[in-house]
Amino acid sequence: MSDNKTHRITLIPGDGIGPEVTQAVLRILEGTGARFEWERYLAGAEAFEIHGEYIPAALYESIARNRVALKGPVTTPIGGGFKSINVTLRKKFDLFANFRPVRALPGLDSKWPGVDLIIVRENTEGEYVGLEHEVVPGVVESIKVISEKGSTRIARFAFDYARKHGRKKIHSIHKANIMKLSDGLFLRCARNVAEEFPDIQYGEHLIDNTCMQLVMNPFQYDTLLLENLYGDIVSDLCAGLVGGLGLVPGANLGTECAIFEAVHGSAPDIAGKNLANPTALLQSAILMLRHLDEIAAADRVQAALEKVYTARQSLTRDVGGSAGTSEFADAVLAAMS
Repeated sequence: MSDNKTHRITLIPGDGIGPEVTQAVLRILEGTGARFEWERYLAGAEAFEIHGEYIPAALYESIARNRVALKGPVTTPIGGGFKSINVTLRKKFDLFANFRPVRALPGLDSKWPGVDLIIVRENTEGEYVGLEHEVVPGVVESIKVISEKGSTRIARFAFDYARKHGRKKIHSIHKANIMKLSDGLFLRCARNVAEEFPDIQYGEHLIDNTCMQLVMNPFQYDTLLLENLYGDIVSDLCAGLVGGLGLVPGANLGTECAIFEAVHGSAPDIAGKNLANPTALLQSAILMLRHLDEIAAADRVQAALEKVYTARQSLTRDVGGSAGTSEFADAVLAAMS
């Protein structure tokens, strides 16, 4: 990476607490010495009020041009309204891999200190294709789509990552005892890919049993490979093992583009009050730095973040502290100096 390279990044601050945590993260990123040019865009309800579109055409164009985006939380209506911005962007740019590392931060009380899991979730198929219709009044049908292509490429992503980063074990999580065709296809594809990686231990667990096993003993797992819906649920469950969604990062990765995002909600009840914890978005930004080959900057931020959590002097209220969003960012910046 050239010392004078400037990274052009599409920035979606989001709504609710999004702008606050985004601003905190940008301050920290600027403090690394890496150079950024941010292209800011609204999405969701706020974008619709101004542009008449939930995702403005200019935002699509920016992501396609820059190939990297950092995204804060955007509110998704429940049971109606516009489609999820996250799901729409994943489909638009074929971001087939949802990547969520779940690692316990030092200094926090946890039933499972030392948890270190990788969640690899297929991001474009399954129930999330959104193919639903009302068969007759009072009866709704939702179609689950699983393909050989989609299942094979997410399995290969998981095994490639595991080999590159020294992970030793992958479990495919499924319900093929009931959904024999769809989940059965997912498993067959995973098994085929596993044969190419004899150095990585491969196993399979039922989704319901996996949820129980994670709560009882998460250390039996290393990397989890899941279909879309299962991955959505399990990644949140695993976040709960280390303190919640406010602490863990998320990345949506494809062959052309990548979007790094906080996976928590927009928390409108605390918006504008300097209470939000920027850790999840900051950890997502660390993933972005690694994606951009800014390894030294990523390591520096990670070390500073862990130093702040170990000291426990400048943590936000959700993790037992009394600091505000800006004070937390100040502490991370100070730890980087």
